Amino acid sequence: MMKVSVENFTSIRSNKPVANQFRIFTEEGVYFQSYGTVIAFRPVRGRVQLDSSYWDYSRTTGKYRNQFLGEGIADTRKKIESGEYTLVNLN
Repeated sequence: MMKVSVENFTSIRSNKPVANQFRIFTEEGVYFQSYGTVIAFRPVRGRVQLDSSYWDYSRTTGKYRNQFLGEGIADTRKKIESGEYTLVNLN
């Protein structure tokens, strides 16, 4: 049986859980889910995967995607262009 755990992102300002923004921990890696949509996957081994349709969907999604990846949008775009990150269908 695969172990899965879920945690909300926390607000930088209040340190309280943020609604609808989640990290999902699995044996294969960690997912970032915004509302009901998987945005990114950081596998234990391999390249970071971003959903090709939703990785840059909204300002809120972007804020927590940046937190999940530990970088700003400019760095993310460069890593997509270089092939360090791959765009895939995560949904």
